[in-house]
Amino acid sequence: MTARVAITALLLLCLHFAPALANDRMLLYDAEGLKIRAHLQAGLNGVIENNLFWNFADSLAPSADYNPRKQWLEGYIKPGISFNNDLNERFHFYGKASVVASGTLGTDAYDTGNTGRITLEEAHLGLRTEISAGTVLDFSYGPREYKIGTGMLIANGGNSGFERGALKFGPRKAWKSAAIAKLSYEDFSVTSFYLQPNELPDSSSNTQLLGTELRYDWGTDSFAGLTYGHVIKSNAPYPQAAPDGIGAPSIIPDARKGLNFINVYAIGKPLPHIIENLIAGGEFAYEWNDRVDLSAWAGRVYVGYNFTDTAWSPEFAVAYQTFSGDDPSTSRLERFDPLFYEGNPSSWSTGSKSSMVFINSNVSAYLVSLRVRPTERDTFTLRYAHIRANELRSPIQFGQGTRVETNDGVPNPIAGVTKHHLSDDVILEYNRVLNPHTYLTVGLSASFPGSGIDSITHNKAPIWAGGFANVVVNF
Repeated sequence: MTARVAITALLLLCLHFAPALANDRMLLYDAEGLKIRAHLQAGLNGVIENNLFWNFADSLAPSADYNPRKQWLEGYIKPGISFNNDLNERFHFYGKASVVASGTLGTDAYDTGNTGRITLEEAHLGLRTEISAGTVLDFSYGPREYKIGTGMLIANGGNSGFERGALKFGPRKAWKSAAIAKLSYEDFSVTSFYLQPNELPDSSSNTQLLGTELRYDWGTDSFAGLTYGHVIKSNAPYPQAAPDGIGAPSIIPDARKGLNFINVYAIGKPLPHIIENLIAGGEFAYEWNDRVDLSAWAGRVYVGYNFTDTAWSPEFAVAYQTFSGDDPSTSRLERFDPLFYEGNPSSWSTGSKSSMVFINSNVSAYLVSLRVRPTERDTFTLRYAHIRANELRSPIQFGQGTRVETNDGVPNPIAGVTKHHLSDDVILEYNRVLNPHTYLTVGLSASFPGSGIDSITHNKAPIWAGGFANVVVNF
């Protein structure tokens, strides 16, 4: 499916059907314990970028003739249908199916454009049964969305962009295959899972993993949990820093296979009866793999407060997150594998623009956000991120920036950066609720390069700036 066909169909659908759907006609059938409901998500997004990737291409790949100024239009449609059938008072049978049609017009940040695809998104069936009062067993199988905790490691099961289009939107979230069994008792639950991501065919890691999550929910958006996971199959490679950072990084094939991880998290209102609007959280993850002698870690602390009694109800939050990098002075591999994290500015992305370059490995960031609501339908959000490299001369994203530098008259290839400060990212977003199902978002963002980025280009790198405007429909 071409990008032009996908986006044209999206326009026709939104313009023609959205007014009728606003009357909640998505419930198709409701009788004798059976409910069938239609679903629809759709979006259009216009993007403009200048000095993409701080003009790295001019220094590192001048022959590529990469244009650092891009503008493109992307869109997606995600129609679906779900059902819930009450077989009797104890057994409930359910399922959902959906597809994603996405496309891009113009050339996006990764030099891909005028392309699009239709792919299966969800297609799962489930059975939920009440074993006793307060005790519920729920089992489902098939492609579906599934997220653990805050999304630090397990959240985004699908890939978009490149030949699938819709790079910024990233409409695919469902796992290609998921088997999930959940046993709940009041506020406690234990979930066992098997997951296989829906990756791009040309760059699939063939990863398969399984694990178990223990979770306790003590209030609205307040929860704590512990997760253990194990990668049973994968051909994803890992980069490893050269000894003392002198030389190109080596690539360890199939390194993710056998990875183990533990993820502990808690977030919510710690003092609901004393400081009602205070939100705090902490998270820690540890990874190990004896096959490749890997030992890595990551963590985050978060504190926020909502001034509900003040005009515009400002909400202020600060956070610090860090992900270990490979120490060039050791033979052990310390590079953190972020797996399938939730990569958006309100979740686990490291910077608004820098997250397009640096995955959550060998980076740390101080994060500040301020959100105000002048009206019930209008929201402004300002986010700032100060981003640093944890290990010098060590891969940040598969050895990006590998180059030759001369020390004491001796030329040596190195990777990563030679100074810690990578960038300072700022993004300002405006969101307008047009109606209960339609949302407008406009954003401006900029990334100011630090001394670490300058150490790659050997010059003062330019400011990477851009903006976007999108409309999203969700029924």
